[in-house]
Amino acid sequence: MLDSVTTSAPKTATLRTTFGKLEWLNALIIDGAAVDQNFALAARNIPHIDVLPVQGINVVSILKRNKLVLTKAALEALEARFA
Repeated sequence: MLDSVTTSAPKTATLRTTFGKLEWLNALIIDGAAVDQNFALAARNIPHIDVLPVQGINVVSILKRNKLVLTKAALEALEARFA
């Protein structure tokens, strides 16, 4: 779980390097109600990485990826929805 997923600029190369260090080569990243626009722009050019707001979470997207990454806001929203 992450506190948040944000980046100051939509730089795909920087994000790709970070994901490589974290071993996120095939991941679905779920953020809160809104995904940081710079993060979403940078991540969309990386193969096998999907980024969704919590409202967009679905079984098909989860099963397509090897790793599921939730932000704190996403986890709180899911707990509230299913509690």
